[in-house]
Amino acid sequence: MARILSIDYGRKRCGLAVSDPLQLIAGGLATVATAELAAWIANYMQREQVEQVVIGDPRQPNGAPSENHHRVEQFVARWRKLFPQVPIVMYDERFTSVLAHRAMLDGGLSKKTRQDKALVDEVSATIILQDYMRYKANTRL
Repeated sequence: MARILSIDYGRKRCGLAVSDPLQLIAGGLATVATAELAAWIANYMQREQVEQVVIGDPRQPNGAPSENHHRVEQFVARWRKLFPQVPIVMYDERFTSVLAHRAMLDGGLSKKTRQDKALVDEVSATIILQDYMRYKANTRL
């Protein structure tokens, strides 16, 4: 099996997470400037086999698209042209930043570390990927 890559897409930077090759465990990978994202992922995919990409679908609590939704859709369209062999899926990312802060707090990280927005983005990408893999496993039944 190949890995699944997850993106928490932001205006300035993107958090990235990746599964293990068996697609059982999600782990944080990096935080990358949004302008450098496609090149960074292309470089990563030369070293690692990526089967699929999951990108957070930014929604408001009521389910309506958030202000970042349009940028994510533009990236997805660009992705499909650049990497047509690697499918990309949008997956609901509501509350992942809140969950990331909670996980960091529960993990005993200092206040200063929890304020690191790049780390929050990476943890958010990990949560998106964990949720997606759980969903995928449950829908196979």
